[in-house]
Amino acid sequence: MNLYIIRHAIAVDEGTPEYEQDSERPLTDKGKKKMRQISKGLRTLGADFDLILSSPYVRAKETAEILADVFKVKAEVAFSDNLVPMGDPDLLIAEMNEKYSANSIALVGHEPQLTALVSLLVAENTSVDMTLKKGGVCRLSADDLHHSRKATLEWLLTPGILVEIGEK
Repeated sequence: MNLYIIRHAIAVDEGTPEYEQDSERPLTDKGKKKMRQISKGLRTLGADFDLILSSPYVRAKETAEILADVFKVKAEVAFSDNLVPMGDPDLLIAEMNEKYSANSIALVGHEPQLTALVSLLVAENTSVDMTLKKGGVCRLSADDLHHSRKATLEWLLTPGILVEIGEK
C-alpha cells in the first residue's frame, strides 16, 4: 500500500474578515495554480491513486479536487473529519481499515495532524521532526495497516521540487 500524505496548498490567511471560520478559508489563486503544478509533478513521478481522502475544510477540499482533476480520478473525493487539523491519527487509520480497500491512497489534510500521522506510522508515536510545507507531499509504503502500523518513509518532497518535476 502506498500512502501519499499531502498538505493543502496555499490558502487565504487566517483571520481574513470574509472567512469567519478557519474551515472556510479557500485556496488563493496562487495556491490553486501551484497545486496544479505540484499534481503534474506527482504524475510525472508515477504517483497513482485508488482513493483521495480529504479533510472537509475548504482549502483541503479544493486541493483534493485539483489533484483528482489532474489525475483524472473517476471516483469522487471522499472526506474524513479525522483529517482536520486536530484530527486523531489512530481514528484515521481505523477508518481507512474499516471503510476503504485501496492500494494507493492520497490523504489531503493539515498540520500538525499530518506529521502526527507520519510519526505514528513510521516511528510508532515517537515524534518525527519534519516540515511538511503547504503543497508538500510525503510518500509512505506499508504492507498492511491492520495488524502493524509500520510504514516506510519513501520520500518527502517540497512543493518547489514537485513544481520543477512537473515542468519537465
